[in-house]
Amino acid sequence: MVGQPRFEKNQVIHSDWYRALSQYEKPHLGKAGWQVLNTFVPYIVLWALMVYIVRNGVSLWFLIPPILIAAGMLVRIFIFFHDCGHGSFFPSRAMNRVVGYICGVLTFTPYEEWRLAHAGHHAHAADLERRGEGDIWTLTVEEYLAAPKRKQILYRLYRNPLVLFVFGPPIMFLILSRIPNKGIHARERKSVIITNIAILAIVVLAHFTIGLRAYLLIQVPVMSLAGIFGVWMFYVQHQYEGVYWARHDAWDPVRAALDGSSYYQLPKLLQWFSGNIGLHHIHHLRPRIPNYNLQRCYDEVAVFQEVQPLTFFRSLRYLGLHLWDEKAQDLVSFRQLKRSLQEAK
Repeated sequence: MVGQPRFEKNQVIHSDWYRALSQYEKPHLGKAGWQVLNTFVPYIVLWALMVYIVRNGVSLWFLIPPILIAAGMLVRIFIFFHDCGHGSFFPSRAMNRVVGYICGVLTFTPYEEWRLAHAGHHAHAADLERRGEGDIWTLTVEEYLAAPKRKQILYRLYRNPLVLFVFGPPIMFLILSRIPNKGIHARERKSVIITNIAILAIVVLAHFTIGLRAYLLIQVPVMSLAGIFGVWMFYVQHQYEGVYWARHDAWDPVRAALDGSSYYQLPKLLQWFSGNIGLHHIHHLRPRIPNYNLQRCYDEVAVFQEVQPLTFFRSLRYLGLHLWDEKAQDLVSFRQLKRSLQEAK
């Protein structure tokens, strides 16, 4: 199973290697600056190329390669945004906030609101009694069977791959992120307003310069593809065979990190585009390790290498996992549930 071997809290937090992880948490201005440079410059160049294609009557088929690359760049920009939210990208808190807001505008995600929700995700990951904050909607078998038919249909619809990975991400990033969540504080609500105003200003500027058609032909597919890849990454990092979940009284934050988060081993190019976030078991154990230190941490700390990596093709098998079975302590599919119910008759 992906999460083997099992890690116990006391065993980990009192170990020398765990205490030594603090050396990887130190942000580095030069490394962060270089990442910004090697990502934002190509992203701007790609945008210029795509605008040229649209505005000069070149076949729109030629948009496909730069759109794919730009979407990958946008995923990488989201990782910078993510690290800024953890206060781990730059040594300066002010720089993290400024760059976080800029990356948030480019990725259509309000910085402060997302930062708060993501902190909740880290605090509650794999805790069955504190689900629903910054994670994928997951019901237990018992909850699903006890739910009214309407909720069961809604849940099945939500967990359908077409909804979860194709239609859902563009709707979430382009539309739902424009609306403040209920109950958030003024600071988070303000970040939604600032982000929306900045996006509107970009749209207006695009209308008077490159044209609204050119902007939409580029922005919508780039944003949609980046969102699809990002949601898939988030899904597979916490939804896989052998993943750890527990009731709050038995919940162990160390196991939630090391057994409840996968090591998603991607080809080096995709690892670069995704900012090393596939090393998710390390990230959840020490969230303040910046993306540019994750691979070095993995290479130098042997215990992280004991976690069996999850490969891309293997991860596709987990598209069909839908419910948490508390008796089996594993995720199961709707088909498995139906079969077990038939056998129980």
